[in-house]
Amino acid sequence: MKKIVAALLSVFAYSVCFSQEDGTWVEPSKESQAYHEYRLKISRPPDGLGKVLALIAKTGDDEDENTSLPPKKEYMALSMREKLTYHLLHGESYSQNCDAMPPVPDEHKKIFAQLPDAFGEYSWSQRQQNFMKANRDSVIALMSASIQRSNRVGVNYKKAIIDINGREMIPLLISTYNRDHKDHDILTLLMILMKNNEYAPFLSSASYKKLYADEGTSYQAFLNFNTANEALIIERATAFYNGLPKKG
Repeated sequence: MKKIVAALLSVFAYSVCFSQEDGTWVEPSKESQAYHEYRLKISRPPDGLGKVLALIAKTGDDEDENTSLPPKKEYMALSMREKLTYHLLHGESYSQNCDAMPPVPDEHKKIFAQLPDAFGEYSWSQRQQNFMKANRDSVIALMSASIQRSNRVGVNYKKAIIDINGREMIPLLISTYNRDHKDHDILTLLMILMKNNEYAPFLSSASYKKLYADEGTSYQAFLNFNTANEALIIERATAFYNGLPKKG
C-alpha cells in the first residue's frame, strides 16, 4: 500500500510546476516530462531476475520499523549474484516525505547537483548498504557488465556507485555518457564522486560553490547544460581518476 501511495504522490507532484515569475502552477513541457521519466529509469541486472522479482513481490511492510523485507528463508536461499540483483532493485527502508517538491522546468537543459530518488519514498536499508560495501568488487563487476550490455546507467546504479564510492568506474561512465550525451545525471554522478572524495580542484571551483556550498538548497541546485560545462566536468573527472592510486 505504501508503494502505491508513494507512486500516486509522485505523479501528482509532477503534474504541475511552480512558476516563480507570476506565482502560478504550470505544466512542464512534454520534452521536460519525457526527460524526467528518463531520469527515473532503473537498470535491471540479469542474474536471477525473474526469481528476484517474484521475491520482491512477496516483501511485507513492517509499519513499526518502516521496512519492506522479503521472507528470510527465501532471501537466504539466493545465490550471491541473485542477492546483488535483489539489493540493486529493491529499497527496504521507508521514509514518508510529505513535502514533495514539484519538478524543475526544462529538466533536459540542466545538470543537477543531486540525483533523483531511485525507489520513491523507499531507500536502501543500513543492512543493504553494508552488504553492497562488503561485496564492493562484485557489485562493480555486475554493474559494469550490465552497463556495457545496455549502454545505460539507471538511477539505482548511480546511487549504488555513490554508496560504494565506485570511482574506478569513471572511464566507463564517461564512455557511456559520450555515446549520446543525453544522460546528464552521469555528469551529476561524476561531480558527486569528486565531491565525496574531496578532490581539491573541484572543491575550489565555481561549480562546487554553486551546487554544494549550501547543503540546504543543494537538492534543487543545478548548472545550465551546455558544451562548456559538460566538457569541464568530464575533464575534471578524468584528471581525478588519473590521479587515483593504481592497484598493484
